[in-house]
Amino acid sequence: MEITTFNPYTGSELGKYKVTAIDGVKSAISELKKVQLIWRDNFDNRIDMLGESRKNFEKNAENLANLMSSEMGKPLSQSLAEVKKTLWLFDYYLENGKKFLSNEYVQTEARKSYIRFDPLGVIIIIMPWNFPLWQVARAAIPALLAGNSVLLKHASIVSGTSLKIQELFNLGAFKSVITTGKIIDEAIKYSDGVSFTGSTAAGSIIAAEAARNIKKFVMELGGSDPYIVLDSTNLDEAVKNSVYARLQNNGQSCIASKRFLVNQDIYDEFTKRMFEEYSSVKVGDQLNKDTYIGPLSSTSQKEIIDKQMDDLKTMGTVMATGENYGNVVRPTIIKMNRDYGEEVFGPIAMVRSFKTIEEAIKLANDTPYGLGCSIWGDSEKGEYMAPYIDSGTVSINKIVASDPRLPFGGTKKSGIGRELSRYGILEFTNVKTVWVN
Repeated sequence: MEITTFNPYTGSELGKYKVTAIDGVKSAISELKKVQLIWRDNFDNRIDMLGESRKNFEKNAENLANLMSSEMGKPLSQSLAEVKKTLWLFDYYLENGKKFLSNEYVQTEARKSYIRFDPLGVIIIIMPWNFPLWQVARAAIPALLAGNSVLLKHASIVSGTSLKIQELFNLGAFKSVITTGKIIDEAIKYSDGVSFTGSTAAGSIIAAEAARNIKKFVMELGGSDPYIVLDSTNLDEAVKNSVYARLQNNGQSCIASKRFLVNQDIYDEFTKRMFEEYSSVKVGDQLNKDTYIGPLSSTSQKEIIDKQMDDLKTMGTVMATGENYGNVVRPTIIKMNRDYGEEVFGPIAMVRSFKTIEEAIKLANDTPYGLGCSIWGDSEKGEYMAPYIDSGTVSINKIVASDPRLPFGGTKKSGIGRELSRYGILEFTNVKTVWVN
C-alpha cells in the first residue's frame, strides 16, 4: 500500500510513500524504548542535541517551508512564519526546561520530601496537516526534553514534511512513521502515552483506545471560536484583525475565529468594512510570496466545505468575495439568523448580532467546542466576561494564538490536557513523590 501526496493548487503529484504495517510500527516503538533508556539519563546531553536540531531547522527554513506549502496549500509566507515560531519554541524550552523539570521540594515531617518529574517512555504523537511543523514541535520538543522518545504519525497528505522533520531533528529518540490511522490506533497499546491534534471525531476514537489500554493522553481538538465585538471597540482594529483571525492558513485553523458576534449598534458598519477587507486579500498559488489565501488542503477538504456551504446558505445571507475554483475557496461572510453547530474549516466567517453582554456570553458558549475566544472593546468588560466564557483561552483586544510561554488547550469537545509552558512539559511525566526519613 502507498500514500501519494499532491499539490492542492496544481494537482501535481509530489511523492509516493510506502505504508508501514503494524509490525513495522511495533518495531519502531521497540527501538525507541531502547533509545529512551539512554536518552532519559542525561539532561544536559538532551539540551545539546536539541540545540543541534534547532540549528538544522533554522538552516533549512526555506526548503522546509516550501515543502509544507506545496503539500498542504498554506501560503508560503505563513509557512516561513511557522518555522520561525518553531525556533522560538526551541529557544523557550532550551532556556526553561531544566527549571521546569527540577525537583520540587515540599516541607513535611520527613528528613527530605520532594516531587520528581520522570519521563513516561515512548510517546506517540498523531498530528494534523494544517500546521505541519508547529503542531509536531509543540508536542515533540517538550516530550523529548522531559526524557521521552517520540514516534510521529503525521497526516498522510504531508508525508514528505513528516520525513523531513525526522531528518532535521536528527535524533535517535525521534522517529517518523508513514502509516494509516487504523494502524497507529492499534499501536497505542505498545506506547506509554499519546498526544493527538485533530478533529473531535478522530480524537474520540484515539482517546477510547488510549483509555482501553490505560495510556496517558493529551487531546487538542476542534474549535468554533467566537470573536466578540463590543460597542466600545476600536472599530478599525477590530475589523483589521478580523482578517487574520479568520483567514489564517486559508481558514484552516482550530483557533481561527469562526463566529463573529457583534454588538447590534455597530453590526452593519463592522460587517460592511469586514467584507471590504476580505475582498482585498490576494488569492491564488500558495507558493507566490504575496498570496494571502491559497487552496484548501485537498479536494476532499473542499468537498466538505461545499457541503457545509449548502447548509449555511439556508441559515443566512451569503456575502461571497468572488467565484471559487479548483480547491480555492474565496473569503466569504454569512450573516447568520441561527446557530450552526459544526466547525467550518475554511475561509468562511459567520456573523451574528447581540444586544447585551449577557447575550454575547450565551451565544459564545452555544457550541460544543471551547478552544479560544477573542473579545474586542473595553478591557475591563472583557475581563468581566472571561470567567463565564467556556474556552481554554480568552484574548482581549488580540486574536487567539498559541504562545510557548502560556498553556494551550481546550474544554468541552475541544480537548483534554494542555500543551506549551510548564504545564505542557509535565503532561508526559510521572509526577513522583519521594519521601526520605
